[in-house]
Amino acid sequence: MGRGRGPRADDPATAHADAVVMTTVVLRTVRWHRPLLVLTAAMAGLALVAAAGLVIDDRVLVGAPIWAKPFKFAVSFAAYALTLAWMLTVLPRRSRLGEWAGTVIVAVSFVEIAIITAQTVRGHRSHFNDTNALDSRLWAIMGASIMALFVAHLVIAVVVLRQRITDRVAAYAIRAGLLLSLLGLVVAWPMVMPGQATPAEAISGAHAVGVPDGGPGLPLLGWSTTGGDLRIGHFVGMHGLQAMPLLALLLARRTRPDAAANARLIVVAGFAYAGLTLLVTGQALRGQPLLSPDLLTLAALAVLVAATVLGVRVALRAQRLG
Repeated sequence: MGRGRGPRADDPATAHADAVVMTTVVLRTVRWHRPLLVLTAAMAGLALVAAAGLVIDDRVLVGAPIWAKPFKFAVSFAAYALTLAWMLTVLPRRSRLGEWAGTVIVAVSFVEIAIITAQTVRGHRSHFNDTNALDSRLWAIMGASIMALFVAHLVIAVVVLRQRITDRVAAYAIRAGLLLSLLGLVVAWPMVMPGQATPAEAISGAHAVGVPDGGPGLPLLGWSTTGGDLRIGHFVGMHGLQAMPLLALLLARRTRPDAAANARLIVVAGFAYAGLTLLVTGQALRGQPLLSPDLLTLAALAVLVAATVLGVRVALRAQRLG
């Protein structure tokens, strides 16, 4: 896409070039961050191992197949690392600070997934587990790793915000994705707040609100169907990292794409996505299952949808007037 206002909607040749540039930005293969690619490949391999574990190992832990957690974390880390690796290639100038932060993310991710996998093999909980000295120490290491990942992710977000990416739509999508995933990390913090602790069971946190962890849940995801579940907001927010660039690519494929309008649509989508993340987190904090919303949740959702529709209409109207 071009600079400034972008191509006019009535110029098919320029519109085609606009879509080609966006595709090129998404598919660039230069300057890939190798440690993040190594993490991606390792997590893809672990996902296959965990999938096999789901089939051949019938053990259950906290109400779920014992290999479900390593599988979900491996898939999530693979998507996360690959997306970050691509985002670092889009920067017009190489950032040693951003690359350093990416390497930190790789290191702490390997630490976290190693503990999760080791605890799975042992048949012990990895998260919130203070049952004995070893479990408590491993959980403390995981907590430190998560904090380090948050800081490193924040560093990458600041680096991207400071650089001027020529393609406005790609720039908006990448920045929105990074900020939304930061929000996804923030909304996970209530899991370890004092109100979530279960001292009698030597458990120092919980995913569920209003009901014990391990109760009835959605298939594979495991999200509680009888109470609130803080993993939902965390999941939604984290995957904004992929959702925003994918939306930018889809917008570039419109019949008559317009850079300025697409950038405005990305902004609208980013606010809507953040609103959805906060909505499902608030629903969980009130102890409410995702699929059993009350009138307050439905009203909030209706306001969010209405505001999003209005934002889209304004963005497209500005395109027509331009």
